[in-house]
Amino acid sequence: MPFTLELPQSLILTRAPAGADAAVYSVRAAGGLPLVMIYVGPASQFPIYDGEVVRAGGRASVVVSEGGRRQALEHLFQRPSAPQEIHIWVASVDDAARDLAERIAQSVDAR
Repeated sequence: MPFTLELPQSLILTRAPAGADAAVYSVRAAGGLPLVMIYVGPASQFPIYDGEVVRAGGRASVVVSEGGRRQALEHLFQRPSAPQEIHIWVASVDDAARDLAERIAQSVDAR
């Protein structure tokens, strides 16, 4: 995999092809609920969420204000070699699942 992440023991990571040179990974909870999606390939659709784009730590992140706090819901790493883009986003989940998904998405790092 072209990235690392902190994956809690109760969750699973699956991979699906997304074209000739791309794949989409998903972090899923019990019952198949998607928490985080990760695209690796030549050209992502970043950004998919509306918010402030912040650049730090080698990535661009989309930060939104929800419930009185700021959350990073989306991240993009761009690289000179394949895969050129690693795009991470939090799935549409609520409450505790949203907090867990944000922590997992924040833990993703390009190799």
